[in-house]
Amino acid sequence: MEARIEIAREKKLIGKHITMSFLENKTFELWSSFMPRRKEIKNQIGSDLYSLEVFTTGHFNEFDPKEHFEKWAAVEVPDFKDIPEEMEGLIIPAELYAVFIHKGDQIEAHKTYHSIFVEWLPNSAYTVDDRPHFAIMGNKYKKNDPDSEEEIWIPIKNKS
Repeated sequence: MEARIEIAREKKLIGKHITMSFLENKTFELWSSFMPRRKEIKNQIGSDLYSLEVFTTGHFNEFDPKEHFEKWAAVEVPDFKDIPEEMEGLIIPAELYAVFIHKGDQIEAHKTYHSIFVEWLPNSAYTVDDRPHFAIMGNKYKKNDPDSEEEIWIPIKNKS
């Protein structure tokens, strides 16, 4: 597992979110409600889709798959001037991230996340930070395709 360490630039996103846990996964429900309406967001930057998780502080200190978090489906925008009804804005701050490439069908992404959190992170100079986690589904992303690629951005900070 290789990571690219970088400081993400601040990103403004508009989208929808739902509260869920890893045991009661509502990702399909979220994206099914977002995708038909994404064209209502008039000032999109590019065509990338963002899948985010906003966890409570300390979520990963003692991981509990029943603990709730916010799951977002969003796109990037330059500002929050025109937010469609039933959608919200979210800012990802310019901070340090470890960036990984998941190759393959989304259904196999749990294996990539397992490698990140069980293998890479404990052996790195970093620990998870309490900021949004996100995946960018760009032009190499293909739903339900073994040749698909997406970037996984994990917020990190130096171990102290």
